[in-house]
Amino acid sequence: MDILLTLSIPLLCACLFAFWGDRPWVPRANAFATFLLFLSSLALAADVAKEHRVFALSGQLFSDPLNIIFIILTGLISTTTAIYSVGYIRFEEERGRFGAGRLRLYHSMFQMVVFSMLLGLLSNNLGLLWVALETATLSNAFLISIYRTPKSIEAAWKYFVLLGVGIAQAFFGLILLYFASERELGSGGNALLWTQLDFVKVHLNPMVLSLSFVFFFVGLGTKVGLVPLHGWLPDAHAEGPTPASAILSGLLLNVALYAILRIKVLADAAIKWPMAGDILLVFGFLTVVVAVFSLWKRNDVKRLFSYSSIEHMGIAAIGFGIGGEAATLAALLHLTFHSLTKSSLFFLVGTASQWCQTQKINEIRGLLVHSPFWGWALIVAGCAILGVPPFGLFASEFLLFKALVHANPWLAAVLMICLSVAFGVILKRVLEMVAGEKAPPGPVPVLSKAPVLIHLVLVAVLGIGIPSFIWNWYQGTAHYLWGSL
Repeated sequence: MDILLTLSIPLLCACLFAFWGDRPWVPRANAFATFLLFLSSLALAADVAKEHRVFALSGQLFSDPLNIIFIILTGLISTTTAIYSVGYIRFEEERGRFGAGRLRLYHSMFQMVVFSMLLGLLSNNLGLLWVALETATLSNAFLISIYRTPKSIEAAWKYFVLLGVGIAQAFFGLILLYFASERELGSGGNALLWTQLDFVKVHLNPMVLSLSFVFFFVGLGTKVGLVPLHGWLPDAHAEGPTPASAILSGLLLNVALYAILRIKVLADAAIKWPMAGDILLVFGFLTVVVAVFSLWKRNDVKRLFSYSSIEHMGIAAIGFGIGGEAATLAALLHLTFHSLTKSSLFFLVGTASQWCQTQKINEIRGLLVHSPFWGWALIVAGCAILGVPPFGLFASEFLLFKALVHANPWLAAVLMICLSVAFGVILKRVLEMVAGEKAPPGPVPVLSKAPVLIHLVLVAVLGIGIPSFIWNWYQGTAHYLWGSL
């Protein structure tokens, strides 16, 4: 029941807002609906804690300790993003950038993106997971192009084409997986149920699973933003509205990586050697190196942090690629802390961009003097994304670096160099934006400070000390992903 409730809230809201999304009460209704979604995700988590796995619709939907991590994150970040959107959309209306049609489109597609992400996370049927990811692609394309400028339409088109090609590759992987599973499970819908595949994973044809994983990795890696299939991500961030950037970076990238993990569990058991892990490790490092050195000449603040998102997805891929419980645990924590931190950063830079009427870093000045809260919050969030203690990303990067030193000290040295370069570049850019005496040209946007505070307090508190029940939950999930159960 909790699974169906979790899915029905955003779907119902998407339908309602498509017709009444321009009404004055809708932004607050949007925030209230996502808050109900967050409460529903907590109730579902309580069921998972009791029963380990919860099913719905004859086993087509399910929740377990792995996907509930991302479901709760989706509920929380969707709520804080919707709260932030209230003031953000009001400011855009005052500037004449949002009319009635765009308001209906924005609020309905916001909820449709949330629905499609949750459907992907809750899908036990891998075919349904594929449909959910395609729905998320289409919905997000509408958000990216919502301003209807030439650049935003170009960004949406690039996003749609690249991710469309990617999802087609994943479809080939799905066909191959069905071919392998049909011999063990018989024809029909059960041959694509992940829980059924999990039972027979050691008996699946290793050659077919190898090809299937490669196709899945290419297709879903495009959605994650792994190099060399990352070209759409900076454009999508730069041209779309800030709340869409927060959802995209904080949540949607996670869903695609989650899907890869589901296939990796099957591939690891069938292939008998760590092919999947090696692929993740190689492309994770390639992603980190390219993303870090792409930070150098970024003058658009949203592009800057989009490359930071690519970097952190690469770091998580490295953790899952290394394997072992310690590295897998570090990667799961890293995805969690990155989601909370990066979404708060986009709230902050979105506010700065509205206030200064530009996204160019060399034109954003004086935040600390003229609005101490937003200035100091940007400094704190910048330190958090760079892994400065006591924030959570320090803990996850430390655990991952420790595991990498044991696995390959030379790769650990490369990662340390990359993190040092990113530290210097991002810190310099953040300090440039908050420094100076010149007042920004526009009025200060009246936006809620609560989303930023909630996220930064969470990453600080969890960085200082993770409660034992959360630690045991993540540790048990890492134990399972590594195949020890």
